[in-house]
Amino acid sequence: MAKSAADLVVYVVDDDASVRVGLTRLMRSAGHRTMAFDCGEAFLAHGLQGVAGCVVLDISMPGLNGHQVQECLARNTIDIPVIALSARDDDETRRLARALGARFFLRKPADDQALLDAIDWVTGSGGAAPPPAPRSG
Repeated sequence: MAKSAADLVVYVVDDDASVRVGLTRLMRSAGHRTMAFDCGEAFLAHGLQGVAGCVVLDISMPGLNGHQVQECLARNTIDIPVIALSARDDDETRRLARALGARFFLRKPADDQALLDAIDWVTGSGGAAPPPAPRSG
């Protein structure tokens, strides 16, 4: 059974305050509950046991980068869908994000509707088919 947007938490992890604020506003306008973190360490320290949702994760951050956060989630068997975001849109960054379990890779600045569609798809909250392309341009 698909969950509604209100039953889910979208975790936004990005070191850029303006990106965090913008993504949080977008998520809330779509009816999603959100929690925002300015670094991978704070996100991982929060704990995610028993919470349904997904992570919108910046790849290029100081401290633990997005790839390292993905590795920590996998190592701790935390199964939460990850949508990776990065201004760095190269084959290696995309390949590594996907190899570490990201369901989607979107280039910053991500198209709002593509991001919302990706969230609906990975969480099962929208009932829609997957977006036609795994990255925005």
